[in-house]
Amino acid sequence: MCGGELVEKTVEKLLQGGNNTATLKVAAEVCIKCGERLYSQETVQQFEEIRAKLEREDVSGFKPVGHSYRIGA
Repeated sequence: MCGGELVEKTVEKLLQGGNNTATLKVAAEVCIKCGERLYSQETVQQFEEIRAKLEREDVSGFKPVGHSYRIGA
């Protein structure tokens, strides 16, 4: 959007579904000026599938890496 140059990088994406959270590393085009990320259509579809699984609490195939906690409201 800002007109900056895009470079391909591997980035970490945080996804939420219901009370569950997952992180994954994906390829994205990242603006070197403002940091905006652009994902491929396939990657966006993968995000939607993961969010749906998290909503259903279907975490089969997901590797637990710790616990998440909410502080405050």
